[in-house]
Amino acid sequence: MRNSSHLLLVDGMALLFRAFYATSVTGQYMINSKGMPTNAVQGFMRHLLTAIEEMTPTHAVVCWDMGSKTFRNEKFDGYKANRQAPPVELIPQFDLVKDVVTAFNIPNIGVVGFEADDCIGTIAKSVQNDIPVSILTGDKDLLQLVDHQIQVNIIQKGFGNYKTYSPNIFYEEYGISPLQFIDVKALMGDTSDGYPGVKGIGEKTALKLIQQYGTIQELLQNLSQLTPTQKKKIEEDLEMLHMSRELAEIKCDVPLTFSLEESVITDIAPEFLSYIDDLELKSIRRHLIQSKWANLARQA
Repeated sequence: MRNSSHLLLVDGMALLFRAFYATSVTGQYMINSKGMPTNAVQGFMRHLLTAIEEMTPTHAVVCWDMGSKTFRNEKFDGYKANRQAPPVELIPQFDLVKDVVTAFNIPNIGVVGFEADDCIGTIAKSVQNDIPVSILTGDKDLLQLVDHQIQVNIIQKGFGNYKTYSPNIFYEEYGISPLQFIDVKALMGDTSDGYPGVKGIGEKTALKLIQQYGTIQELLQNLSQLTPTQKKKIEEDLEMLHMSRELAEIKCDVPLTFSLEESVITDIAPEFLSYIDDLELKSIRRHLIQSKWANLARQA
């Protein structure tokens, strides 16, 4: 693998939802003449195209959740049970965005029973010794994957604005390693994912405890050193603590098929431009004309 190679792994759902809500709050669903809303797809593709321009990867893959049920739901009924059904205007865009990504010649990867995070973790860890990996997401859960040759880029407001985490930057901010972040999540829980952790222990306390003891296992062996309140909370929620850790950890051995050769980023094909014109994806076309693909976009 040549040294200049670089793989971009995209958290599809995180970008699609972010793109949808960025315009839906003002009622801008960008409905085309076929009656299909396209706001999420257009925002998603702007995020993807901008990331390719800014990070200059040679390879790219978009990973997706495949339905709402995964192995985590089998472990814990309450996992993501608090999430509402997606808005009706977003539902047809789930399939449409994958079609647009495929037309752009970037692979979509998802495995039934697993989350996009698990697919991203599996791919990143399998190639990190061969090629640098950049992960693009809006979800801090993925920070546990930061490692040698793996950086995580958390999208900020707008397009092309990222908070980039390497192992050093992560340690400077949190005072722990990325893998220890799993134990922090287990203690504090995650309200958006619907697992509680230890009731009454928030992010600050969880972080402080893992900074001090290193792991949950070490923490449990030193409960007598904690304040009576902390000790009581952990002892009363021990089962949920262990369950929360299982739910928080990204699985990095998903049975999936991935090929670096098939994820090489290619030039825009005229068929892609015809496709987005047919769907009336005007903001994508405008973006291409103003980008590094300008000559190709103008010719078609």
